[in-house]
Amino acid sequence: MKTLQATGNALSDPAIQVGILSDNTERGLPTFEQRLDDIGLYPLKPTAIDIFQVNVGYMCNQTCKHCHVDAGPDRKEIMTRETMEQCLEAIRNSSIQTVDITGGAPEMNPHFRWFVDEIVAMGRHVMVRCNLTILTVNAKYRELPVFYQERGVEIVSSLPYYAASHTDRQRGEGVFDRSIEALKRLNEVGYGDPATGLKLNLVYNPNGAFLPASQFQLERDFKKQLLEKHGIVFNQLFCITNMPISRFLEFLVVSGNYEAYMEKLVNAFNPSSALGVMCRNLISVGWDGYLYDCDFNQMLDLKVKTPSSYHVRDFNLEELLDREIVVNRHCYGCTAGAGSSCGGNIA
Repeated sequence: MKTLQATGNALSDPAIQVGILSDNTERGLPTFEQRLDDIGLYPLKPTAIDIFQVNVGYMCNQTCKHCHVDAGPDRKEIMTRETMEQCLEAIRNSSIQTVDITGGAPEMNPHFRWFVDEIVAMGRHVMVRCNLTILTVNAKYRELPVFYQERGVEIVSSLPYYAASHTDRQRGEGVFDRSIEALKRLNEVGYGDPATGLKLNLVYNPNGAFLPASQFQLERDFKKQLLEKHGIVFNQLFCITNMPISRFLEFLVVSGNYEAYMEKLVNAFNPSSALGVMCRNLISVGWDGYLYDCDFNQMLDLKVKTPSSYHVRDFNLEELLDREIVVNRHCYGCTAGAGSSCGGNIA
């Protein structure tokens, strides 16, 4: 096993993470390329680009144990307005209808609201990946539910569990109570009510080295518990497998769970999930404008394989649609069982 270099609680060098994932020593597990080849899907190619995902910065008011972005209050990587303008130009010159804004806490980017307004003005659908607690920090952020409601923004928010102990263990002391407060404020302006059309979706990640349970069953449990105990409603629950990168990869290695977890992912490989992985209809834009096949590849600094369209300023939809998608062993996280994507289960 290769030596880890950590800064704080996370791996500091994406190249080291890629090296660990590429290592062939762990119990002779097949590469992801081999499994794709077995089912006639290698090289993996896009089917479309329906979602334009933009990471506007790694700064966050939280430091979650499972965070694949390694986000936190001390991160300085923030997308500039110039790069946002390049993103807007790419969106404007394409038929892509959904823009997925993520972070860190995307709301902490100083140009965030302007960016949302510019996208909405184009008539595109905006999704924001909100960690909920940012909506409780101060007056500046507490008004965001109304801002979102007025623009019809779809909210996707992480809530590890419907009990405080599980949530706080993964995301920090007091996070559950602040998340409940934020959810109530979103409900107050109509989010989660089918009659309003304002979508509020929650995201569940397992609190450990295991795969998520049935998304259908978990969604039913979450809805029942949050309504009965807190009067909260939401639309859907997305189950996302913990990806073996960044903080979670370090946890796996340090705790001695890495090989067993990788074996679990490989053994759960589902060809049906592989057909619908998110990288086949999404492009991910990093805070500095570089393009990636997905948000996970972005964290590993695995840029798109294209001759010239590797930065958003050179966005070429035709070239990107013809690219070969970059894969490695972390991709098993998206194809295990029912599959995992930014929108939950695939199969």
